[in-house]
Amino acid sequence: RCSVDNRVTRVAWLNRSSILYAGNDKWCLDPRVVLLANTKTQYSIQIQDVDIYDEGPYTCSVQTDNHPKTSRVHLIVQVSPKITEISSDISINEGGNVSLTCIATGRPDPTITWRHISPKAVGFISEDEYLEITGITREQSGEYECSASNDVSAPVVQRVKVTVNYPPYISDAKSTGVPVGQKGILLCEASAVPSADFQWYKDDKRLAEGQKGLKVENKAFFSRLTFFNVSEQDYGNYTCVASNQLGNTNASMILYGE
Repeated sequence: RCSVDNRVTRVAWLNRSSILYAGNDKWCLDPRVVLLANTKTQYSIQIQDVDIYDEGPYTCSVQTDNHPKTSRVHLIVQVSPKITEISSDISINEGGNVSLTCIATGRPDPTITWRHISPKAVGFISEDEYLEITGITREQSGEYECSASNDVSAPVVQRVKVTVNYPPYISDAKSTGVPVGQKGILLCEASAVPSADFQWYKDDKRLAEGQKGLKVENKAFFSRLTFFNVSEQDYGNYTCVASNQLGNTNASMILYGE
């Protein structure tokens, strides 16, 4: 907007040295620039669908009886943040090094932060485009969130999933006492990424799935060995072996009578 009074005889709007409007006459070819008002008190133009290239100085030039006058306004164009590049989901062995990248654009330049959000978000772990993790541990697996903000609009966020592989670790394997003729269960719990494969042995002999009177149930984090009708021959020492491509571990337990 440009305020004028009755002493003004001619008016024009310029962008740098280019004339946009002179009075009611449009001099620029850009259809986004339109004349809003040319009255005794106001001379106003409008720029529709503003682009970053519209940024810069605009001059209202007026001719009075005495001499020309100008007033200048500087247009600052703001742009919401946008994440243009972010690392892909990654799978890495425990102890390895991870580099995550998050590139964002916006005006003013957005602030970029990284957070580890699983199992729960804590403070920022990087206030930078880059996140470096040296000697990663299994506790550092999960989702990492990149946030780009510049106060023009709400921050934009994207996530990267980091999977940390590690060899099996048997967390629970208890011996069990069961009377003859009753149902008995031996349980072997193991955490591993990728999930462990389980095998059962009695002494040195591997137990096969479908063996008479036995059932083996393998899940992602445990294996259950069920005896439907315990006999004297079932008593003894059993070994659970949990393995994945990174290694294996085992635990022994005893099925005993009362």
